[in-house]
Amino acid sequence: MDLNLNRADYLQVVIGDHDGVVMCFGMKKGEAVAVFKTLPGQKIARLELGGVLNTPQEKIFIAAGSEIRGFTKRGKQFLSFETNLTESIKAMYISGSDLFLSASYIYNHYCDCKDQHYYLSGDKINDVICLPVERLPRITPILACQDRVLRVLQGSDVMYETEVPGPPTVLALHNGNGGDSGEELLFGTSDGKLGLIQITTSKPIHKWEIQNEKKRGGILCVDSFDIVGDGVKDLLVGRDDGMVEVYSFDNANEPVLRFDQMLSESVTSIQGGCIGKDGYDEIVVSTYSGWVTGLTTEPIHKESGPGEELKINQEMQNKISSLRSELEHLQYKVLQEREKYQQSSQSSKGKSAVPSFSVNDKFTLNKDDASYSLILEVQTAIDNVLIQSDVPIDLLDVDKNSAVVSFSSCDSESNDNFLLATYRCQANTTRLELKIRSIEGQYGTLQAYVTPRIQPKTCQVHQYLIKPLSLHQRTHFIDHDRPMNTLTLTGQFSFAEVHSWVVFCLPEVPEKPPAGECVTFYFQNTFLDTQLESTYRKGEGIFKSDNISTISILKDVLSKEATKRKINLNISYEINEVSVKHTLKLIHPKLEYQLLLAKKVQLIDALKELQVHEGNTDFLIPEYRCILEEADHLQEEYKKQPAHLERLYGMITDLFIDKFKFKGTNVKTRVPLLLEILDSYDQNALIAFFDAA
Repeated sequence: MDLNLNRADYLQVVIGDHDGVVMCFGMKKGEAVAVFKTLPGQKIARLELGGVLNTPQEKIFIAAGSEIRGFTKRGKQFLSFETNLTESIKAMYISGSDLFLSASYIYNHYCDCKDQHYYLSGDKINDVICLPVERLPRITPILACQDRVLRVLQGSDVMYETEVPGPPTVLALHNGNGGDSGEELLFGTSDGKLGLIQITTSKPIHKWEIQNEKKRGGILCVDSFDIVGDGVKDLLVGRDDGMVEVYSFDNANEPVLRFDQMLSESVTSIQGGCIGKDGYDEIVVSTYSGWVTGLTTEPIHKESGPGEELKINQEMQNKISSLRSELEHLQYKVLQEREKYQQSSQSSKGKSAVPSFSVNDKFTLNKDDASYSLILEVQTAIDNVLIQSDVPIDLLDVDKNSAVVSFSSCDSESNDNFLLATYRCQANTTRLELKIRSIEGQYGTLQAYVTPRIQPKTCQVHQYLIKPLSLHQRTHFIDHDRPMNTLTLTGQFSFAEVHSWVVFCLPEVPEKPPAGECVTFYFQNTFLDTQLESTYRKGEGIFKSDNISTISILKDVLSKEATKRKINLNISYEINEVSVKHTLKLIHPKLEYQLLLAKKVQLIDALKELQVHEGNTDFLIPEYRCILEEADHLQEEYKKQPAHLERLYGMITDLFIDKFKFKGTNVKTRVPLLLEILDSYDQNALIAFFDAA
């Protein structure tokens, strides 16, 4: 759902839903002004209030498929515009008679419905916006692209690019008008970060960034409105985990979190304004399944004299009673309709159709803990979700997840089935978040079978690829001074073919081959911080990494893919011995921390017994007292990292085997000795073992 409102008066909340229906509600009077169908059978991608062709601001514009339609608030159509885009419209922005559209990779600028400019992006476009034309002597569109880049355009060309800390999902003008300079732009990312950039004619100026320290959901929508009432517009933020946040600005113009409220579904749109008939400012949000929720500034307990207190309490009780009565009436009507449908489906003459439902899913890599988040959201309540994987993965605990999980035994040897888990959801759960951690080098498919609470029973299957280098994340800069190992491929393959191999091996690579004859992508391993540089063109691919295991995985997978297509590859490699010691030093702090954490957790029970026996902890050394004080935190952290130590052992073992594999030597018989050294870990002893072997 998309939601908008005209804040010039107490006008309508305008809502566009999944089925192409637009509703305008006159919230001051409490009735629907208009409900009308716009594009039958097409989902509304974006709804905007604005003016194209010099129409008033309260006109409604709908983007669906490749078509734009304009309606008055009463539902009368005044514009129908077929853009002839080859892809469906994903984002739209309106400024006067200028219309800015973007599909997955294509951007178009129209003026009075006439094509002006065009741009083909190298990665997916998530949002589009333009700096205020009425305040600046230029038209400056900005594209938010999946590769963590904002592209600032001038006509059909990129004026410059600026990197942001995550894949940007939403753009908005600061304070609704671009701030004091008219050039200030807010961005929100899919991993929950928020920032402000000034887009000047020569270069970007980063004003501030808010990191997602509380591990909240990705940002889907932002708005500016003075909800606190101090004369300065506040920042309203809606996230995909249902969190609504209000940020105020301090004297240094830095954002400070003032309020937050958790909803049960992802917030698809957010607006602030004076909506209700009582004159109090409110925040109106729409959620994925169709709920419209209001958060008000109306005080629950008003200051009053002794004589007025009883009257105010009575008014509040009457309001609550009226809402409860209305809700019970709606629940009764829903129950009646459900029973009616159940009876008709069970009768001999009844006909039952498989109900359709859409699943809003998101499968993303988290840089902070090198895990994948799988978010599944349905418009109706979820009954259960079955997770199946043909590749070894770990399921991690998620605090927000209240579903009951049960595991089934798997026969991994005969049918490559490594995981089978069922999540049974509680009543009225429409959103489920899972966390998994994969092992690089082992690749396959993760499948989610989603069954909602609807009759007759139906299920949807969604598939997610676990790629060979699944823990690598796109970046735009790497350290070229690191000791690098090089893998070179040559052969009779096209640019599109080698690009498809890179897409198969690595996440966050655009599916379409980039423009040009040669391309370079940089990656960073989110677990170990090692790097990868891939440069390829027709007939040649060069891959450089400071981790021998990364090169080994690429060599094996690319050889296999080329063999499938009957392409003869010439493979050569250069191994830098120094890179092994370099990688071991990168692993060292993580391994040392996990070993220390495991030792502390093992001591907790014994220390607690001593504390009970002695009555206090004064006799303990400070180190042990600290372990007791942090016992709950240590145990919680240890619980959240299952098989973390084993995973680090596995990476060191792979590094050991891969180092000698390139020399043509099989050292698997020496792995038990390596594990003994790791159990009594000493960094110098480990490096010496690698050198001696």
